[in-house]
Amino acid sequence: MDNFTFYSPTYFVFGKEEENNAGKYVQRFGGKKVLIHYGGGSAVRSGLLDRVKKSLTQAGLEYVELGGVKPNPRSGLVYEGIGLCRKEKVDFILAVGGGSTIDSAKAIAIGVPYEGDFWDFYQGKAAAEALPIGTVLTIAAAGSEGGNGSVITHEEGNYKRATGSEVLYPKFSILNPALTQTLPAYQTACGITDIMAHLLERYFTNTKEVEVTDRLLEALLLTMIKEGPKAIENPNDYGARANIMWAGMMAHNDSCGVGRSQDWASHEIEHELSGAYDCAHGAGLAVVMPAVMKYNMYRDVNRFARLAVNVWGCQMNFDHPEETAKEGIEAFQHFLAKIHMPSNLEDLGAREEDIEMLAHNCSYGAGRTGILNGFAALTEQDIINIYHLMG
Repeated sequence: MDNFTFYSPTYFVFGKEEENNAGKYVQRFGGKKVLIHYGGGSAVRSGLLDRVKKSLTQAGLEYVELGGVKPNPRSGLVYEGIGLCRKEKVDFILAVGGGSTIDSAKAIAIGVPYEGDFWDFYQGKAAAEALPIGTVLTIAAAGSEGGNGSVITHEEGNYKRATGSEVLYPKFSILNPALTQTLPAYQTACGITDIMAHLLERYFTNTKEVEVTDRLLEALLLTMIKEGPKAIENPNDYGARANIMWAGMMAHNDSCGVGRSQDWASHEIEHELSGAYDCAHGAGLAVVMPAVMKYNMYRDVNRFARLAVNVWGCQMNFDHPEETAKEGIEAFQHFLAKIHMPSNLEDLGAREEDIEMLAHNCSYGAGRTGILNGFAALTEQDIINIYHLMG
């Protein structure tokens, strides 16, 4: 196990109707004038936004609003939010929505006190200051409610890039699983896939003797395999929704990733797809992850075989562990098909003739240096090969 530090300062409020206490928690963490940041009409139609506003008013807080966040959140709305916060002298941002809304809120939060272009932070500059953030989560997927990361698509070039900083941890996050019960099955499945990807990206490590986090990752993957289909079959299954929501947070606040190297190649390769074609991130990962796993399997066959045995229930072939490893990847693909995730580039609206462009952007675009480092060091040609494996 490697040396590590672990910092997870977010105050979590979990359970039914807790969104009605949002104002109390904003006040607790020093907010006086709030930007309510949200996405489309669902927060309005469901009455959630009104409940949040009422809680802020009851706490004696002023607020302004900025809606319009889309999946794969865009730089244009971030710039608008930064300007609005400066004009209105906002001192706290409350994100009401899923990972896209929270990521957009984080981008605004680091942009407000910064004199330059917020995009600098998505090209490698470290953020040292940000407005405080709170969240009311409506989709279990990205884990941004408990993590320090943010992903934004810049509309000039459709580059999708990430940043991370300790200043981006939310001060509090309200997690009411009932708020996810109205999600369409497709969105629920995309969230399940995203959560599993966060776990698998940490599972594929070159660090030895990390049994504690290996076991945590395996347990959370098993939870998703059990609870995911239940939530899709019965959207009102509060117990399944609750387990998925908490698993989503644990998958990405790095409690399962400490002391080990991690592999984020699948996310980087997928970001090019959702940046270019605006497909759902989880849907893109459903296509990318199996291809990356097949390509990297021989780097450590026994790690893939362990996943197959401990998570997918495969029988270990000690004479030919590669057969067990392949069986595990196939089991993962069968699970993704069971929850109706896409299986190839065509399903995502991607074009085979764009593969070289996508691989080049992934390798060299927007500040990249040519190699994706992680479980394996992937060159531009490796990434081209992986895209071709997606069919």
